[in-house]
Amino acid sequence: MPVATHADHAPLELERFIPYQLSIVSNTVSQTIADDYQARYDLSVTEWRVMAVLARFDGLSAREVAERTATDKVAVSRALSRLVAAGRVRRHMHENDKRRSVLGLTPAGWEIHDVVAPMARQRERDFLAQLSDEEQAWLGRILDKLMP
Repeated sequence: MPVATHADHAPLELERFIPYQLSIVSNTVSQTIADDYQARYDLSVTEWRVMAVLARFDGLSAREVAERTATDKVAVSRALSRLVAAGRVRRHMHENDKRRSVLGLTPAGWEIHDVVAPMARQRERDFLAQLSDEEQAWLGRILDKLMP
């Protein structure tokens, strides 16, 4: 059987493929921000995202955190286990539904959040400084339009 050559295929031109480009940009920016808090607080990217979501939306369930972060439920569950064990997130049962746990930041979690969030915002400003004010406005509008 003959071996297929590249001429027989239509490989994606990844450097021009929008999902790939968005992923690379997202990973690069996320890792730049993560470099600040990973060494200092031993937080993974997923753990920080969970904390950031809980800072904004107190009282979510693990499923709701996974939905808001568009992250796999297993990864969120692992992150939550570490955060609860480290005393950064509290978990208690919902008043009216004992099958549902409710999550929130502890005082220790808020301490970390209140240091990391301004660092993350500064990294975002540094990243966006590559764009003109008009380009930043367009980027915001485009991302808003593309968000699910």
